[in-house]
Amino acid sequence: MAAPLTKANLDDPISRHIRADFVRLPLGSTVGEALAGLRERPPEGRILYFYVVDAEGRLAGVVPTRRLLLSPPDRPLADIMIGRVIALPDSATVLDACEFFTLHRLLAFPVVDAERRIIGVVDIELYTDELSGLDDRGDDRERAEDLFQLIGVHLAEARQASPLASFRRRFPWLLCSVGGGIVAAVLSGAFSEELQRTVALALFLPVVIGLAESVSMQSLGLALQSLHGGRPTWPALLRRLARELLTGAFLGMGAGLIVAAVAAAWLGELRLAGCLLGGVAGGVAGAAGIGLALPNLLRLLRLDPRVAAGPVSLAAADVLTLLIYFNLARWLLR
Repeated sequence: MAAPLTKANLDDPISRHIRADFVRLPLGSTVGEALAGLRERPPEGRILYFYVVDAEGRLAGVVPTRRLLLSPPDRPLADIMIGRVIALPDSATVLDACEFFTLHRLLAFPVVDAERRIIGVVDIELYTDELSGLDDRGDDRERAEDLFQLIGVHLAEARQASPLASFRRRFPWLLCSVGGGIVAAVLSGAFSEELQRTVALALFLPVVIGLAESVSMQSLGLALQSLHGGRPTWPALLRRLARELLTGAFLGMGAGLIVAAVAAAWLGELRLAGCLLGGVAGGVAGAAGIGLALPNLLRLLRLDPRVAAGPVSLAAADVLTLLIYFNLARWLLR
């Protein structure tokens, strides 16, 4: 039987909470053979799903109770089972399991080892017990916020869903966009001489900034998705940041070559084309890094990345891209 949950044991290995009284059915058997075996050896625990395993005990599929009872006796289990089974690895934590119940809306999940041999089952009681063990005092309140935030449902949203509460939570982060716009205006003023001397710089500003913002939002979305299931660590963040910066450099070079080619063919300005290539490549690479790093940093600081990361990353991407673009223009077009 699963170990009892006392309070928010979010970091517990899931192996401490699995049930061993689940039902295994041999892969090569028929519906009739499976039912006969169940009558001879009735399961001790509650039945939610029947798990089909091969000769080595590896998980091959799952059979819902209704299918098993209503299918013809001579039909093979392989014909009625669901082959693509959502399973938890034995390295998962209680928090991972809670997220699975929220995302997939199933009553139980098998827990498998590295070779996909089923070692136990975790059912919906784990999730309900975990939530019922939380209160609003001291450390439990902090852990409750942690649970709801990581599985995509922030506790404050559930209890303070009024428009005014949402305004108070979201508006301060919009000030980052306001501040970023003001900084961008100041930068444009600081480089007004370059803009006046080469009017084409201003013509391509929407393209340069738009590309950086688009890639920043792509990286931001991927980062938010990867945060489901656990808190990031510094070594993992650095590894992923290096990969994302390289990806951003490739994206920036590809888009920059197209924009630079258009500028060279349209205006015949090779130095402007070089400025655009460098501005797009550098801005997009930096924006990719910002989009990935910010949600992880906010999560490490125990802030809500879903609300804060968007405005902050866009403002930072705009400022960084303008700095690269305008400084290249000052160097190449003087």
